[in-house]
Amino acid sequence: MKKVLTIAGSDSCGGAGIQADLKTFSAHLVYGMSVITSVTAQNTQGVIHSYDLPVEVIEKQISAVFDDIKVNAVKIGMLSSSNIIDVVANSLKFYKAPNIVLDPVMISKSGFKLLKDEAINSLLSKLIPICTIITPNIYEASLIAQMEIKDVNDMKKACRKIYDLGAKYVLVKGGHLNGDAIDILFDGLEYYQFKGNRIKTPNTHGTGCTLSSAIASNLALGFDVIEAISRSKNYIQNAIKNSFSIGMGVGPVDHFYAFKSKEVIIDEE
Repeated sequence: MKKVLTIAGSDSCGGAGIQADLKTFSAHLVYGMSVITSVTAQNTQGVIHSYDLPVEVIEKQISAVFDDIKVNAVKIGMLSSSNIIDVVANSLKFYKAPNIVLDPVMISKSGFKLLKDEAINSLLSKLIPICTIITPNIYEASLIAQMEIKDVNDMKKACRKIYDLGAKYVLVKGGHLNGDAIDILFDGLEYYQFKGNRIKTPNTHGTGCTLSSAIASNLALGFDVIEAISRSKNYIQNAIKNSFSIGMGVGPVDHFYAFKSKEVIIDEE
C-alpha cells in the first residue's frame, strides 16, 4: 500500500485541513499519515481561533514518520509562521521527500488569516523551491505572483512567475473566476488546461485541501502529474456535486461519494 503524509492544520468541524486530507487519502486507498502544525477552532461559519504547535513538536512528528515509514508523497497545507515553514522545509529536504504537493493556505473562506504576513517570504524562498507542484487559487496566486488575475491569460502569467520561484509544476485554480472552472498547469515549457463544470452549491468547504490531497494520492500511486491532476479534478468535481449541509454555514464536500452505492453491513451486537 502506498503511504501519503499530510502536514497541515486541524479543522475541528472535519471539512478541511488534516481531516479532509485523511478522508481523501482513504478514498484513494492509500495509507494516510499526519503531522499537525496548528489547531483551529472552526465550524461551517468560519474560523474562530487558531493555535500553532511548537516547532519542536512539528519537527519530531515529521522525524517520527520518516525514520520509520517510507513516504510516497507529501501534501502540505496550513503552515502559519516562518518558523514552521523553515522546520518543515528543512526536514523534507533532509529526508529527500518525494512528490511534494503544496496547497499554499493563506486565508479561510470566512476571511481569517491562516498565514502570517511575515511568513510570506519564507513561503516564497524556502517552501516553493522544494515542491513538485503548488496549487494556489486565484487569490493565493495573486499574492504570490504580485499581480491581479482577471482571466485565463493572467492565470498563465501568474503560473510562469510562480514557476520561476522554483516549483517544478504550478497549477493555478480558476474556481473563483466567472464562467467555467478552468485550472491552468505550467511545467516550464507548456500550459495545460483542466476544465470543470461549475456546480451550484454553497457547500465547498475544504475543496482546496481535498484537491491537493487527491493529487498527492495519485502521484503516490504512480501517475504522472498531468494524469494525477486529471483524476483529482474528476474526484473533486464529484465530491462537490455530492456535497451536503451539516451546519448553518458552508458545508463539506463528500469525500466518500464513490462508496455510497456499496452495501455497508452493520453489526448491531
